Amino acid sequence: MRNIAEFQILGQVVRSVQVGKATKVTLAANYQVKDGDQWVDDPHYNTVTVFNERTQKYITDHIGIGDLVHARGRMRQGSYEKNGETVYTNDLICDEFSRLSKSSGTRDEG
Repeated sequence: MRNIAEFQILGQVVRSVQVGKATKVTLAANYQVKDGDQWVDDPHYNTVTVFNERTQKYITDHIGIGDLVHARGRMRQGSYEKNGETVYTNDLICDEFSRLSKSSGTRDEG
């Protein structure tokens, strides 16, 4: 049996950094929750990891802070050793990345 864990995020770009051979993009997705009689913002911050070089170039050339983007991919569990302890991670590996709208002040495509 084959199981696939996928994610899909609509959010605004908070930051983008190159880490080794990967680009890590932090996205802020805003959810609304009810607090008494009012709806309040409940932002969640997720970092997606992009390995595809073509997608990395697209992000570098065309994506800026504040842009509204759609990221889709798969979830992957991993682990590493730190100070003799095993640290477990859940990574969001981005397979599809596209800009839905750009914020003011973002680089222009051209």
